[in-house]
Order: sequence, then structure tokens, then C-alpha cells
Amino acid sequence: MNSSANIKSYVVQSICLLYVLLFVYAGVSKILDFENFQVQLGQSPLLSAFAFWVSWLVPLVEFIIAALLMIPKFRKAGLKASLGLMTMFTAYIFIILHYSSFVPCSCGGILEKMSWNVHLIFNIVFLILSMAAILFSRDSEDKYNNGSAVFKSLKWIAATIVISTSIVIFLFLSSENIMHHNNPFFRRYPTHPAEFSSEVDLKFNSYYFAGFSSGRVYLGNYTNPSHVVALNEDLKKQDTLKIAFDPKAIPFKTVTIAVRNDHFFLFDGSVPIFFRGDLKNWRVTTELKGMPYFTRAVPIDSTTIVFRSNNAVNSANVLGIYNSIDSLKVNYKRGLLQKQIDGIFDTDGTLLYSEELKKIIYVYYYRNEFIVADQNGILDYRGNTIDTIKRVKIKVTSLKNGTERAMSSPSFVVNAHSAVYKNILFVHSKVKGRAENNQLWERSFIIDIYDLNNKSYLLSFPIYHRTDEKLHSFIVTQTHLYVLIGKRIAVYKFRDIIQKEFKSKSK
Repeated sequence: MNSSANIKSYVVQSICLLYVLLFVYAGVSKILDFENFQVQLGQSPLLSAFAFWVSWLVPLVEFIIAALLMIPKFRKAGLKASLGLMTMFTAYIFIILHYSSFVPCSCGGILEKMSWNVHLIFNIVFLILSMAAILFSRDSEDKYNNGSAVFKSLKWIAATIVISTSIVIFLFLSSENIMHHNNPFFRRYPTHPAEFSSEVDLKFNSYYFAGFSSGRVYLGNYTNPSHVVALNEDLKKQDTLKIAFDPKAIPFKTVTIAVRNDHFFLFDGSVPIFFRGDLKNWRVTTELKGMPYFTRAVPIDSTTIVFRSNNAVNSANVLGIYNSIDSLKVNYKRGLLQKQIDGIFDTDGTLLYSEELKKIIYVYYYRNEFIVADQNGILDYRGNTIDTIKRVKIKVTSLKNGTERAMSSPSFVVNAHSAVYKNILFVHSKVKGRAENNQLWERSFIIDIYDLNNKSYLLSFPIYHRTDEKLHSFIVTQTHLYVLIGKRIAVYKFRDIIQKEFKSKSK
């Protein structure tokens, strides 16, 4: 009996020592690389919303449990706490592998070298060890009631596993809801959701995206507006097209080209003038007469344009709908853009249209807000990006006795560029989130993705760039992201984690 008891005592002590080594090593590793540990938790699909306090709590609990295991008087309590914490770690990994939207990076130390599946097996082994140690370390008063003591220990083990697993499940469900709908400004970075495919040197930085149609990307050029560059999806084939058009005496200032389905549009809001042509021959065939002056314009279809002009009070921005076959032609939607300072600079932004959803989207540059409206300009809802900039951070000065306005301080840009495809809104954010790596922001442009149907944030990913390069704009298709950076165009291929989110119909 004594020999058996000695063996069990030796086994318990050995298991406790293993746990002490594990928890001390894991806790020290987290503290030594605390910033990275907090960043990884912030990107976790389970704990993103709770990353701040969990990052402090986990190493603290690991050290406390290690101390309990080293003191014989508290060893049993330490083993029970070890079982609970290891159950949480195991449940966390199981949910990551089977139920999360993506699998993040590992969590540091030697465990970082393990795959998630190996890590799961590693945790299960330690779970079994803790359960064995609890069964072997029954109180001496239970030695004459062995069966009852074992049953009592098994019930406690089962209850600990159920409660610990339930806590992780609760945190997972709560974090998912918070991250998607009430994000505390933590970004999620899945592993390579968009992979670099190829790039082309365009030689000049005056190009812009005119549109995408029938597997081809079209680029306009501000300095040579009558020429359009067409590239196939992988950028390996390039054609230069010339628009057949005699402008006569039209005093063009800034000509823009836009492609929508089988048509192209040539327009200049300072004239104002709007023409339509056919992609088959690139010949202007129709003038859409009656357009007012405008500063932004996006074709909805062959006869309808959504535009922005300075037609509101004090020349403030206002959105409007133009329809060439409607007797009224122009219908201003004066309640869509909301003034915070002057109604001009503070309402500046990107105007988009989702053909599949039949929705107009307007993303403000200087605040964390975007507008979603139907094709008639009726407001659907006002959404928010995940950053915390609710108020515009600019200063506006009046010049020439109030007849002109200018920004008197550097503008704080929130949403620099945007694009939409079906129900997914892509936003190039210039605001650093909580627990994010400084080097990542120095080396890349961050793209945040939102689901317009569910009014939720989905994920983020970086577009890496070279020194001092500037992102001019980007465009999105079902399978690719095209980016104009400096003097080059680059294409990134979407992986399933993004492609599966595209849906044509609005909920």
C-alpha cells in the first residue's frame, strides 16, 4: 500500500512540476513579448473584443496556478485550477479549428512552432495528466471510502470541464457579436485572405480606374483623357483604346471616363457635360442633356446617374439623382449628407454604386460613417466604420470676405479610398486600431471589409508597399482586387474567406 501511495505521490509531483514549467514558461513568454501577445489576441476570432483584459489576466492566472502547485498545502487547488485553465485553452483551440471564420497565428514561445492540431493534442495530453493527478491526490480521509472518493473526484472533473468550456463558448459568441456589430476598434487579420498575383509598371501616376467589364479592367488617364488602357484579369494582356469623339468647342477642364456594363461614359462636372458610348467601338453616341454642375458622378445604368454637387445652402455638398428619360431629370436628396462644420469639406467622400444590390454608397473621408441608399436616393441606413472618429477633425477658414473656404490645418483622413462589389464594402483606413503592430502600418495599406447586408465588420488585410509609395485607388471584382500604387497597378487574388461573403441580394 505504501509503495502504491508513494508511486502515486511521485506521479502527482511530476505532473505538478510539468505544469509549473509549462505555466511559468508560457507566462514569461507572454510578458517578454507582451505587445505581440496582445496583438495576436486582438486578431483572435474568439477573444478580439476582450483582448485587453484577457492579455493581462492569462499570464497572471498562469503564475498564480504555478505558485499554488509548488506549495504542498495548496497543490490540490492548483491541480483543479490547472484543469480548468487547460480545459479553456483546449476548448479555445477546438473552436478555432472547427467554428471560427479563420485560423489566426499561434500564441508564442515553443507553442508557436506547433500547428493548431498538434497544439490541440498537446493540450489534451496535459488535460489527461491533470485529471490523473486529481484522482491520485485524494485526501487521506477518503482512503477507506475509495469508490466514493473516486466518484466525487470524477464529478468535480466533469463539472470543471463543462463550466470551463461554457465560459469559452460564451466569450466566443459574445466576442463575435461585439466584433461584427459593436467593434471596440480591434481588427481581424486572417492569414493571406488576398494574395499578390502580379503587377505592371504603368510609367505614369496619372491613371485611375474607369471600371471593370467582361473580364477586363479599364484605366483612364487624366492627362490623356481620350485614351483608355484595357487589361485582362491577370494583367498579362494590355490594349490601348482611343475614344472616337469630336468635343468641338466644349471647355473641358477635368474629363473622367467610367465603364458600366456595355457602355462607357465621358463627363466633366465643371462644364457640365455627360456623354455615353458603346464599348464595342468606343464611339460617343449620346449626350445625356440637362445635367447640373457636379463634383462627383457615378453611372447607375445607361440613363441614370447619381451625382454630388454644391447646390445646397452656402454651396454645401448634396447628393442627387439624374435620369435622362424622366421629365424632372434631376432630383436632389438633400437629407442624405449631414453637415458637421461647413457642409463642404466635412461631407467630402467617395461615391459608389453596387449594381448587384442596387444601392448607392457614400463613404465620408473624415469621419467613421457611410451612407447606404437605394437607387432612387431613399436612405436605407447610416453605417459606421470600426474606428472611433465620429467628429470631423478639420479646421475651415473663410477667404475673400467669405466667398471662398479652405482647410486651415492638415486634414485627418479616416477613410481614404473605398470600393464596393455586391454586398461587400472595402475601405482603405488610415486610422490605427487597438493592439496593432507599428511595423505593419509602416509597410502596408490597411483594407477593412464590411458586409452591407448584415451591417457588420468582417475582417481586414494589408496591402504591402514600397517606400514612399502612395495608394491612389482600387477596384474590386468577384475574384480580384486591383490597386493603383505609385506608377504601377497590382492585382491580388481573393481566397475563399472573402469570396464566400459576396452575395447579390440585399437582406
